[in-house]
Amino acid sequence: MSNIIPIESIAEKIIILRGMKVMLDRDLAELYGVETRVLKQAVRRNSERFPDDFMFELSYEEFKNWRSQFVISNSDKMGLRYPPMAFTEQGVAMLSSVLKSERAILVNIQIMRAFTRLRRMLADNEDLRRKIEEMESKYDKQFRIVFEAIQQLLATEEKPVKKIGYLKEDTDKYPKQTNT
Repeated sequence: MSNIIPIESIAEKIIILRGMKVMLDRDLAELYGVETRVLKQAVRRNSERFPDDFMFELSYEEFKNWRSQFVISNSDKMGLRYPPMAFTEQGVAMLSSVLKSERAILVNIQIMRAFTRLRRMLADNEDLRRKIEEMESKYDKQFRIVFEAIQQLLATEEKPVKKIGYLKEDTDKYPKQTNT
């Protein structure tokens, strides 16, 4: 019963708005098994539990941009007459105290796990990025030495090559010997 909804399907519904990871009211209502208007009504009745860093309503511009960015069927668009509410992780946690049902509690646990998994993945990617940068700087130093050595070799002036053997003028200095 604890895996009522797969974490992957919840993670797909987490989007970034205003630089925060959020879930929209319609997605949460679907997960909780309630109508969106019921969820919104419960939130409005308990507005003191939802400060701006827990929940915010999309501005008209954000709403318009959001609608244009996502492929939404006409029937979905008809249900989107008002800008949706966006809930941060803390706002989602607060929803479980407002929507008092067993399903809400179980779904909320899964949503918290999805946020945690997403945060862990982002942290792992940050660690990987940092390690790559460390390697680049380490190897850049080593390769810099190699490239400097190559440049020094290329930059050295060519010294005249000493020829081996006799020059014609040198042979004129010595008389020819005859065998007698």
